[in-house]
Amino acid sequence: MSDLHLVIGNKNYSSWSMRPWLAMANAGLNFSETHVDLDSPGFKQLVAQHSRAGRVPVLHHGDVTVWESLAIIEYLAETFPEAAIWPESANARAVARAVSSEMHAGFGGLRNACPMNLRRPRKPVSMNDQAKADIAAIQALWRDCRESFGQGGPFLFGAFSGADAMFAPVVTRFDTYAIPVDSHTQAYMNAIMDLPVFQDWRGSALRETWIVPADEVD
Repeated sequence: MSDLHLVIGNKNYSSWSMRPWLAMANAGLNFSETHVDLDSPGFKQLVAQHSRAGRVPVLHHGDVTVWESLAIIEYLAETFPEAAIWPESANARAVARAVSSEMHAGFGGLRNACPMNLRRPRKPVSMNDQAKADIAAIQALWRDCRESFGQGGPFLFGAFSGADAMFAPVVTRFDTYAIPVDSHTQAYMNAIMDLPVFQDWRGSALRETWIVPADEVD
């Protein structure tokens, strides 16, 4: 068994858990996982056994514990440089980290209007102005990354990177809520959704039965 162990929430709902899981799985890292149901009565107590932050995801690696999605991705990139989690060139790497941090800190309008919910039937939902602005900003960001750094493959920086792992849950939101997008955005979304590791995650999510009412916007 690997000494990398990732504690995650429900695969249907937990966008923050999806991010490091995809980065690890796509990099071919060997890891085990523990699943904790979000919103279950014992959730806080169970997660507190892994991290005082009281949230998922949490990574255990030997005697090291790292919580929070972007911090986990950074730790993995530093610990396993051969996994090439960030782009090779310094310029692309800097931009990839910047847009990942932007994803981490922003786009609250879209998050609130469209919680990640992979089992939800694909259909639109009412959007306020903030959510619409976030959608436009994300499409522009993806287009800029692809035009500047995406010549080597279908992802934001060519090959799949930590930035794609950070934005993969947004791809699911655009798809689940049938958000109209331009052809460049759709091509990028297709690249993410065609990834075998993404399909593995989605398949597991669709088999889950736990319901989190706050993430069921209908």
